[in-house]
Amino acid sequence: MNKTAWSWKEFVPKLWVCLVKERYTFSIFKKDLTAGVTVGIVALPLAMAFAIASGVTPAQGLYTAIVAGFLISFLGGSRVQIGGPTGAFVVIVYDILLRQGYEGLVIATLLAGAILIIMGLCRLGSLIKYIPYPLITGFTSGIAVVIFSSQIKDFLGLQMGTPPAGFIEKWGAYFQAFHTFDPATLMVAGGTLGFILLVRRFFPVAPWGVLAIAVSTIICTLFSVNVETIYNRFGDLPRVLPAPSFSFLKFNFSNLHTLIPDALVIALLAGIESLLSAVVADGMTGGRHKSNGELVAQGFANLGSVAFGGIPATGAIARTATNIKCGAKTPVAGIVHAITLLFVIFAFAPIVSLIPLPALSAVLVMIAWNMSEAEHFLHLLKAPRGDVAVLLVTFLLTIFVDLTVAVEVGMVLAAFLFMKRMSDISKTVPLATLLPEENGELSENHDPDAISKKDLPQGVEVYEINGPFFFGVADSLKDVLHNLELPPKIFILRMRKVPVVDASGMHALKEFYLKCKKEGTQLLLSGVQKEPGESLKRFGLVKLIGKENIFPHIDAALKGARESLKK
Repeated sequence: MNKTAWSWKEFVPKLWVCLVKERYTFSIFKKDLTAGVTVGIVALPLAMAFAIASGVTPAQGLYTAIVAGFLISFLGGSRVQIGGPTGAFVVIVYDILLRQGYEGLVIATLLAGAILIIMGLCRLGSLIKYIPYPLITGFTSGIAVVIFSSQIKDFLGLQMGTPPAGFIEKWGAYFQAFHTFDPATLMVAGGTLGFILLVRRFFPVAPWGVLAIAVSTIICTLFSVNVETIYNRFGDLPRVLPAPSFSFLKFNFSNLHTLIPDALVIALLAGIESLLSAVVADGMTGGRHKSNGELVAQGFANLGSVAFGGIPATGAIARTATNIKCGAKTPVAGIVHAITLLFVIFAFAPIVSLIPLPALSAVLVMIAWNMSEAEHFLHLLKAPRGDVAVLLVTFLLTIFVDLTVAVEVGMVLAAFLFMKRMSDISKTVPLATLLPEENGELSENHDPDAISKKDLPQGVEVYEINGPFFFGVADSLKDVLHNLELPPKIFILRMRKVPVVDASGMHALKEFYLKCKKEGTQLLLSGVQKEPGESLKRFGLVKLIGKENIFPHIDAALKGARESLKK
């Protein structure tokens, strides 16, 4: 019973912990209330901007921020996480909408939500941190370039239809339509961007997005500047949440297999970004999030978001940081943020509809710059060539192909790079070459347990495997006997530095034993650790090689070799 209670503790929402297990006071509530209202106002223009950039209506971005934001705070494993639509999803959502329509996006998001829940219940939250930094930077910077590219039409006020999805085709269309740019639109967008830069330069703690949108809206309304607004393009914003919808049932499920890669990418992005956001929050607050509980919450949040007409959601790093800086202490702040958004569209929808689209475009251009992490990207170009390859391949595929392919290829390339590096570290080396002396003096890097050739009995060879014995290393064992001038009478394989052995390693060891037997060489194992020893036993190698030929350390193995030579 205790074991079960402990195992499910990581799935208990932080909200429950804060409200029930700890003492939640009115003074804490006041801090949560202030932070929640503030971050709710900050989230308003961002939710609409991300929705428009993704190819859906601003209302759908608000639905996402309200429903997903509420569920992430209500069920999540972080005290201060703020959830909603983010820039990471702009590319993938836009692409799915073009290929499969909104019903296809809903199916992909539902599948992604289920995948996230399964990942959390299988306790895979801690594994996401092993995704290489160059890969994350590559597709994040690539997404930033794509978001910037998607805003050129609204930033310049180009008179053209929906821009093509392809990066090259999109810019080709922009150049063809460049002569149609609208001076008023460019003035509003440029002015808003300039205002943002001034606020960030002289008032860095101020919510630049909200201030820029507010000032642009007021100026355009007072002076009747003729630019496109949310109302002109999308009509009135709804003042209530829609009823849950099951429109996805109209989807042609025979095409379901085409959405599985998209669902995997949505789940992976949601998991990565939410846990990165939670880690950042931990660093700012000194707390500790529950990664697996957070994944489960993200899964339910995505299910809930599309049920109410929204789009994919995840933890938002910038809004989470704002929440913390405003004094948030518990998930109540995230719930207040969702309620604030709901109240704003209920009470002020007509005013929000007056927001000029060029101003939202300017906000997204600044967000794209922030996402690009240009300084980190350039610094990573000085990393080892393998990491630079992962960075550039992921970056270029994100821009010129699509995010799904970029993540898949980037992950495979990173895995191969990891295997190559492990193979470089884990090698089968002749122990007699690791001499403890060099020109009569001890070498700085000498191995105190190394064996000099003169210490070995005639006809005995000792080799050592350094590091994990897995499929990347197994090949190095195959040619050992072939490279020796004469097959030795006894071959000692030292495994004291082997923490784990996989199926390929065990198969290679079996093949090596059979080759030794064919050559008339007796194989002895030395220093086999507990875990590899149990694996060898299950695989039947202990029985094959013989218990009497497996020794706890090299001295015992050498003693056994000398006794065998006497027979």
